[in-house]
Amino acid sequence: MKVVFSTLFTVLVAAFGSQAQTFSEETNQYRNHYKEEFLHSENSPLKAADLSYLQFYEPDSTYRVVAHFEKAKGKSFEMPTYSGMNKTYVKYGVLKFKVNGRRQKLTVYRSLSLQQLAKYKDYLFVPFKDKTNGADTYGGGRYIDLKTTDLKGGTCVLDFNKAYNPYCAYSTGYNCPIPPLNNHLAIAVAAGEKNFTKQHHEASIK
Repeated sequence: MKVVFSTLFTVLVAAFGSQAQTFSEETNQYRNHYKEEFLHSENSPLKAADLSYLQFYEPDSTYRVVAHFEKAKGKSFEMPTYSGMNKTYVKYGVLKFKVNGRRQKLTVYRSLSLQQLAKYKDYLFVPFKDKTNGADTYGGGRYIDLKTTDLKGGTCVLDFNKAYNPYCAYSTGYNCPIPPLNNHLAIAVAAGEKNFTKQHHEASIK
């Protein structure tokens, strides 16, 4: 029996390790693609030499959660940006989930201007703040992108490992939406992108 138990334990550990490794590999692959996008975007604030200053938390599957999605019908409104301009959004729905055993919720938004473009017709936007802002992460908050196709059967996989900085974290001159108050989380989300370590002339937002 000891041999059987030992073999089973070894298999389970190996399977768990393989699963963890796969998640880490998938996350790192996503981040490599994310970095490459800076080199191909017309209005990118970064060049190839800047990519080494991008920093991330280690991949952590506890921050990849299944959220319950509730559709909403909101009127269009103007979301302020850090440049002083506004962008027009509508409330698309609400995501309810748990992180480390604590109940949380985030509002999902849809850009009316991007919705008119074929490339972004399914694009959804989740701007948020958390207790890491101004310390480990950019003081102005971070974003998560979703698609309407990610919302299936009233649920959605919300992966904070894919949380990224707005362009304002790297340079001035960009219209970065300010996360609304209802998307300020009272927890620290130690996942996703961290502070950009190369200083630019704009003061850090606290």
